Amino acid sequence: MISDYLLLSATGLMAVTIVAVASLKGWQGWLQLKTRELEMHQPEIERAAGSGAARIEIADLKERIRKLEAIAAGVDL
Repeated sequence: MISDYLLLSATGLMAVTIVAVASLKGWQGWLQLKTRELEMHQPEIERAAGSGAARIEIADLKERIRKLEAIAAGVDL
């Protein structure tokens, strides 16, 4: 009687383990797919971040953000 319960619980534990491992593999594959999709749809400026023009553009955008934050805070430029 005890061995029947032991066999049943061991089988259940193995089934749960198999489902958990398969789910984890599927989750990791889905994350890799989404990462690749994001990398394919990067804007042009991010792909060319090493070039001088992109650096100037990023610096210009940062300066605009600083100005907008100053206006929002009520600071006179």
